[in-house]
Amino acid sequence: MSEPASISSGIASRYATAVFSLAKDDKKLKPLEADVDALESAMAESAELRALVTSPVYTRAEMGQAITAVAQKMKLQPMIVNTLSLMAAKRRLFVLPSLLAALRARIAEDKGEVTAEVTSAKALTKTQATKLAKTLKTQLDLDVKIKATVDESLIGGLVVKVGSKMIDTSIRSKLNALQNTMKEVG
Repeated sequence: MSEPASISSGIASRYATAVFSLAKDDKKLKPLEADVDALESAMAESAELRALVTSPVYTRAEMGQAITAVAQKMKLQPMIVNTLSLMAAKRRLFVLPSLLAALRARIAEDKGEVTAEVTSAKALTKTQATKLAKTLKTQLDLDVKIKATVDESLIGGLVVKVGSKMIDTSIRSKLNALQNTMKEVG
């Protein structure tokens, strides 16, 4: 059962608003951030967890028992355990990835942070990542958290995305631009 992305993000946004508000009121944003990190890691590493979250085959009771057991085993906050249990009971676990992204965005906004998605041909060294974060911080007047990925097809350079802005200094894009210019001439 597939839901359009706008419906999924709307549902996730409502859950995220509620969870974030409760955590902020209880002064538990740091534990919430740790739980979001743990759940994102678990989702990335476990095909079984992704299947549980997305599969329509499981009953509400099975989903509820399984996600509650997983959340308790991960030692997540009771608020998160209860939210996941409620989502399972309402058959809303499929929005968990969107919920985590929405929570991450709200936490970052509260901290005055922004995430820069950086794609490079080779893995960035710690020094390079720190220098890039400092440069972006001076440009944006916000703390910048680097989320780095590697794409060898870039050949060299970087592609940096911050919000709706993108800076592409990759050799691949420069070669493509040169190729297009040569087509126009010849």
